Amino acid sequence: MPRILGVDIPNDKKTNISLRYIYGIGPFFAAQLCEQSGVDPDKRARDLTEDELARLANLLDNEYTVEGQLRRQLQQHIARLRDIGCYRGLRHRKGLPVRGQRTRTNARTRKGPRKTVAGKKGVKELR
Repeated sequence: MPRILGVDIPNDKKTNISLRYIYGIGPFFAAQLCEQSGVDPDKRARDLTEDELARLANLLDNEYTVEGQLRRQLQQHIARLRDIGCYRGLRHRKGLPVRGQRTRTNARTRKGPRKTVAGKKGVKELR
């Protein structure tokens, strides 16, 4: 398995697909990266030469923010929102959806498993 920036990319997939295993590289950037470095995007990753791998790694290092640096940058942005106390920062702090989704139902991914509250069934009217 070829290694680029400390990430093992799959052998049996085409280069433009294999590059997507690097955090921060999607379909568009993978195609752009192959074009800029002069690597055939349809070539299998196992068939890449050392020179081609070096060109890809060099281009990624100089041009793009990927992997650990990108993760760190995202964490810093979220920490800044928390520190200034804006609405989005408060939502991050509470572990609730940040982008305006409803929370009365759904939002289970952000809120986690349901916490059942005892005695919260419909209260009957007293007469």
